[in-house]
Amino acid sequence: MKRTKHLPLTETVFYVLLSLLEPSHGYLILQKVEELSKGSVRMAAGTLYGAIENLVKLGFIEPVESGDKRRKVYVITHLGLEVLQADQQRMSHMVLLAENALKQ
Repeated sequence: MKRTKHLPLTETVFYVLLSLLEPSHGYLILQKVEELSKGSVRMAAGTLYGAIENLVKLGFIEPVESGDKRRKVYVITHLGLEVLQADQQRMSHMVLLAENALKQ
C-alpha cells in the first residue's frame, strides 16, 4: 500500500486497529489498548466510541454479529489491515534508520 492521507496513524488509532485483529466489544478494546501500550494509552469511553465511529466511516473496521445483543462487536477490515501494516512498515523503517544512525 502506498502512503495515504491516513498515515501516519495516531498512536491511539494504531492500538485500536491492532486490538481489533480479533473481534472485540468496546470495553474489551479499552482493556486491550491499555495492555498493548503497557498503560501509556488510556482511553475514555467517549473517546473510544468517537474513534470507532470514525474508523467505521473510513472502512477500517466494521461491526460483526455477536451472540450478545447488548454489546456491539467490531473487527478490522481488509482495508484497515492494509493501513495498519503500512504504518507498521513505515515505523520499522524509521526505527532501522535511527538504529543505524545512532550506532555511529
